[in-house]
Amino acid sequence: MLTYMRTEWISAALCTNQTPRAAKVCLQLGCEDGRAVTFIPKTVRELQTSSAEPDGKLPLSASRQLKQQAKRRGAARVTLIDQPADDLRETEDESVDVVISLQAAERMRRNGLDWKKSIEEAARVLKPGGRFLFVEQTQVAGESYLEYVENLKDMTALSKADSEDEVNAIFDEVGSDKVNLVLVPHIAGIALKSEVAGLTQQEIDRNERQEERGRLQDIAIEAYEGGLKRKKRKKKKTESETKGMGN
Repeated sequence: MLTYMRTEWISAALCTNQTPRAAKVCLQLGCEDGRAVTFIPKTVRELQTSSAEPDGKLPLSASRQLKQQAKRRGAARVTLIDQPADDLRETEDESVDVVISLQAAERMRRNGLDWKKSIEEAARVLKPGGRFLFVEQTQVAGESYLEYVENLKDMTALSKADSEDEVNAIFDEVGSDKVNLVLVPHIAGIALKSEVAGLTQQEIDRNERQEERGRLQDIAIEAYEGGLKRKKRKKKKTESETKGMGN
């Protein structure tokens, strides 16, 4: 109970304070109740669901609570989707602003779902620059949850690269902190999806070179146009002075 109450408070604070006000669509991994509706800011317009159940179906109790909380709060529209948390097949690539995972990984593991795949799926559906917010057990089946988030590579980029060394982590900024006063160690964190997710380092470097060439071309054009304007002003001034001398 102590662990539950503490992680509940941390989850609410994390979702409320770290969901950008510009975010419109939020997806929750492994919904089990309606608390997410009260945690996310009212600026969020849609909350999408996924399930930690083996069959991928949302529990009836969770559906009922989500509907009740949404009606009571009058905020985000809840879109009930029967899809496993480790296979978000009903959610399109780069269509979500924020993904939240609140004490769901261990439930996934117990039910035979792949908690690692759920993080990969979160990365897939997030827009570039989107946020992955999580409050999870520090260790899941003996493996570090945080380390997996920090070292996750983009599968699209991996398929194009000659080696894994050419691919950057899909989350380019990850911040975390331990959850204090709990019997079972938990960690709370924020991961930002890279703006260049899906690109190899070679492609990133090429794009940067192209941008630099474009910037230099713009500077050259501005300088050329500025020179023409100065010549016109000088010519106009000379003509004006010539007319003045003639008078």
